[in-house]
This record gives sequence, structure tokens and C-alpha cells, in this order.
Amino acid sequence: MNAPAAVPVDVSTSVPAEVWDLVYRLDSHALPTQSPRWARAITASGGYYDVSRLYAFADGRRAILPLFEGAGGPRKLRSRLSPPSAWGFGGLIASDPLGVAHLSAILDDVIDNTTFRVHVRPNPLEAGLWKAAAGGRWIAVPRLAHVLDLRPGFDKIWAGFRSSTRGQIRKAERAGLDVKSGCEPSLVEAFHGLLMRSVDRWARRQHEPLALARWRARGRDPIDKFNTIAKALGPACQFRVAYHNGEPAAAILVLQERNAHYTRGAMDERLAAPTSANYLLHRLAIEAACNAGCATYHMGETTAGGTLARFKEQFGAVATPYAEYAFERLPLYWLKDRARTTVKRMIGFRDA
Repeated sequence: MNAPAAVPVDVSTSVPAEVWDLVYRLDSHALPTQSPRWARAITASGGYYDVSRLYAFADGRRAILPLFEGAGGPRKLRSRLSPPSAWGFGGLIASDPLGVAHLSAILDDVIDNTTFRVHVRPNPLEAGLWKAAAGGRWIAVPRLAHVLDLRPGFDKIWAGFRSSTRGQIRKAERAGLDVKSGCEPSLVEAFHGLLMRSVDRWARRQHEPLALARWRARGRDPIDKFNTIAKALGPACQFRVAYHNGEPAAAILVLQERNAHYTRGAMDERLAAPTSANYLLHRLAIEAACNAGCATYHMGETTAGGTLARFKEQFGAVATPYAEYAFERLPLYWLKDRARTTVKRMIGFRDA
């Protein structure tokens, strides 16, 4: 008797690079952080093993779940992550759109092969599918992302920018900014320097002890991480830095392949604010993504109603609710959330 179409007929724990790349290129929603090159960057950075899974279905569909296991501690206590924290979006990519039954079967397999904990941060554009398939065994953590549809083309997108945003861009163009783009070490260094300055600014605004903020940032985003990403992705990794009188004023990191993903931004406020450098950087990145044929420009996670959300919406990005999903043998998420809330209350932390 033939297997039902939505039941995997083959599950592989070793994903050939050429198969991964093919499935990645067939998935219209796929982000650079779901590519085999990104997986190589994660493992090359140290601390994680690639335990990704390839699913083949009777109806011809193939799906890949990028999945990474922490390298430290007893194996039975290691988490499996798609992707690890501060490594963008993970979740499934597929050669053809998946149905609820396909995803449900995959999630059942993930649970059956998880000894301790698994956490998935899927593409926000797949939110409806994940909500329908995850069921009651998965913890759903509500999130919000902003996504700009690039399919109308840059001329229409430019017209859709708020008039005040176009004004800020024109101001930046008059400010004499020198914008450089690429993945050269000098641009990585300039970007990372601005990122560390931004950490200090965010810490002051959030009432977080500066030493704690810097310690967290060094662990989450060391400069070696960005050099590794640049080496793994090559031209798909674009550090765009705006200089004012030779000094780095603002920088963004955009990953660009079939779709574009703005994944980090940083600035020196004393130089960026008067010159509106951030507006110009996004204008250039959006135009470049349109010219490259990208379908979407993902602008990352956002707090609803916050300053960052309003900034992204000025460019036409649409708030996109989604959820992260966790399956745990022990209630770790609840314990970590309680601990995090307690520490924030103790230090008077304020979400920016």
C-alpha cells in the first residue's frame, strides 16, 4: 500500500549541499538565513553542530529543516535550534508549498527525535501554516516582524514612502555622505564599531547596566561572527556603511539572494541623526534588492507600536504577526521567562 502523500517516505539526517541549495532556490519565501551557506557560517562560528533534516514525501515534495545542536554539555541535555539565537530566521524551506498535513508530519518527527528541547523561529510569511500545524504540544511565543513587498518595483515603492521619509532621504543626499557597500573586512570593522556604540546607547535607554549590555553583545555578536558570515555568503552579504567626513555614521547589514533580509543596524547618533544617514541606507538597500529581483525586504522583529516599528512602516513595510515555537521535555521556557522578568524588574529595565 502506498504511503499517504503527506507522510514522509524518507527522512535523512544528512542533507547534501546541492539538494539543500536546489530546495532553497525553489522556495519563493526562502531567506538567506535558511540557505546552506548560512548553515556553514553557523557551524564555522563554533558552538553548534548541523543536525538539519531532509524530508521526502510521496507527492514529490521535499522539505528541509535547518537545525543546529549546541556543542556543549551532555548530548541528552542539548537544545536543537532553528536557528540558534541571534542568527536570524529558520524554519522549513520546501520545493513546493507545504500543506498543514506535511508540516504536522514533520513536527511529529522533530518531537520524536528530540531528547530535550527544540526551538524554531520560522519565516514570518509562513505564520498561518505554522499556527495551523503546531498543535497543543508546542509552546507558541507571539512575535512581530515587518516585511516590505518589492514586487511592485522601486518606482512604486518610492512613491509609497511617506513624504516625510522621502524628505529625510533627500536631506541625507545633500549631506555629502559617502556610502560604501560590500563584505570587505574594513566595512565589517566599521559596522561592528557602530554596533558596539549602539549597544551603549541602547543600554542607557533601557536602564541596563553598561557592563552587562557589553558582555551580552560580545557573546551574541562578536566581530568574528560577522567576518565568518561575510566569508560564507560572499556578495550575498552586504554591509552598507555611510561615512560623514570620513567617520562611520551609520551602517546596516542586508543579506540578499532571492529575498532580502535587513538583519542588523547601528549608528553613531551624533553623526547619523543630523544627516538622516539611516534613511539613505535603507533607500539604497531597497532599490538594490528591487534591481536584483528580490520579492521581499524583511526588516526583522519589532515591538508593536514602538519607535522602530514606526520607522519601518515609513518605508511601506507591513507589520506581520507570527510566532516562535518550542517543544520541551522540561518547562524551561517558563522558568527562563520568569527569571528574565525578575532580573529586568530588579535593574529597572525598560524595553526601548
